[in-house]
Amino acid sequence: MTAQKPFSTKSPDQTWDYIVIGSGMGGLSTAALLSLLGKKCLVLEQHYVPGGFTHTFKRKKWVWDVGVHAVGEVSDRAVVGRIMKAVTRGKLEWTSLGNIYDEFYYPDDFRIDFPGDRRQFEANLHTAFPGERAAIDEYLKRVRTVGASMKKYYLSRLLPTSVAALTDGLFAADAHRHLALRTKDVLDELTANDKLKTVLASQWGYYGSPPSRSSFAIHALVVKHFWHGGYYPVGGAKQIADAMMETIKDGGGWTRISSEVDEIVIENGRAVGVRLKDGGEVIRSKAVVSGAGGLGTVDRLLPAAYKGKRWAREIARLRPSPAHICLNIGFKGDIRKAGAGAANKWFYETWDPEKDLWYFDDPATEPAILYTSFPSLKDPKHEAGPEELHTGEVVTFVPWEAFEKWKDARWMRRGDDYEAVKKDISERVLKQLLRHMPGLEPFVAYTELSTPLSTEHFTRAPSGAIYGIEPTPERFANRWLRPPTPVKGLYLSGGDVATVGVVGAFVGGMLCAAAAEPRKALAFLRQATNVREHALVA
Repeated sequence: MTAQKPFSTKSPDQTWDYIVIGSGMGGLSTAALLSLLGKKCLVLEQHYVPGGFTHTFKRKKWVWDVGVHAVGEVSDRAVVGRIMKAVTRGKLEWTSLGNIYDEFYYPDDFRIDFPGDRRQFEANLHTAFPGERAAIDEYLKRVRTVGASMKKYYLSRLLPTSVAALTDGLFAADAHRHLALRTKDVLDELTANDKLKTVLASQWGYYGSPPSRSSFAIHALVVKHFWHGGYYPVGGAKQIADAMMETIKDGGGWTRISSEVDEIVIENGRAVGVRLKDGGEVIRSKAVVSGAGGLGTVDRLLPAAYKGKRWAREIARLRPSPAHICLNIGFKGDIRKAGAGAANKWFYETWDPEKDLWYFDDPATEPAILYTSFPSLKDPKHEAGPEELHTGEVVTFVPWEAFEKWKDARWMRRGDDYEAVKKDISERVLKQLLRHMPGLEPFVAYTELSTPLSTEHFTRAPSGAIYGIEPTPERFANRWLRPPTPVKGLYLSGGDVATVGVVGAFVGGMLCAAAAEPRKALAFLRQATNVREHALVA
């Protein structure tokens, strides 16, 4: 990386080919690929730190990431990994989390590990449930079938809604059959063993929708996503955004922070720029990309005359994914002695996978699931120093409505009642974690809680949604969630036009660039991967 930062609060006064709203994974990846195609892109970010869910923050001597815990398919053996390497020009490195990337702990002292090897994953399931071999084998077969069907689905997303009825049926009929199924229904069909069904669905936290609501296809894609292991960016999560912003800068573009977009400017039915909130500055471009998500785009960014359009109304009716809290912990000492490692730990307090939200207003309750990550132990470049400083993050889902009454209050000025709620949650989550990992207690030196209001404030995610629109069959049946919108020159990027997570948003970014510049983008992707255009995902 160069010494000069590839972003600032000001932008060059020049003609822009594309304005990209949002510097999350979707927006930056679209802008980076377009930059490599010779297009000048201006990325606008409302936060003072770029990166969206890939950014990091620091308190005292500790640094935490906010949304990157384990990422699959980023090695050179995966198509997505090769594309990402090309888009970042090899400046983004990944390190493996090791043989085991996820550890699951259930009641009755039941534990199962998920390894980054498909055959070992299969063997672990067979060992844990020896009487369910047929059900497990059929489950894994269906996971593979979903993965193969999604390649043509992504191709169909590139085309406008005017031909969707034809192209979706022609290219994506198989994928839509899987997308229309619910995870619970598929698992119920395969086995009557409730514990096996819970274990098979145990990674639903990676997409935020329990088995009774989630599309089976999204579940299968997440399972397949980690068949060759989990990875973490060398140097921390911020390296993802840094690498892409360098590509944008070197292509004649720029990333401008602290620049919140108030509205997309549409003239004569075409997107021609944006209007900023502070001062009403208008910046013009040949086209506009929204990386603010489907809900964020239609709710906040469209002019009033367009919010009532059928396509905008149908997107607005979709349900956001859940909100979450994260207890960020600063440790002093060698936390490996307490069982911490690069692998993520999932602590389930119940065998019921439908207990998705923690309603913490009852002091007798506790989260049904804690997802625990130790980012400092994942990064080979982390320098613990003489104090052996390390970081931990504990995540669980909570209802947005429990925090909504403070949504209009200023950040860091939300009042004593809000701080009291945060303190209560922090103490209860930490107590629960230490019950599972008591050896950590002497190392705890600092804690800070992030709430759904933190997510909404820093990413503008509607209702503090961690994964954009909830990945239900209804979401994937919506024909408007694709990169080209009915407004000429306006494109959608990110996870909502593909799938969830870091790689889902990246794929959405690639699809957006391919929809905007099909000939050049598909040629670039073909060269980067040595595969045909439609094989965007391995």
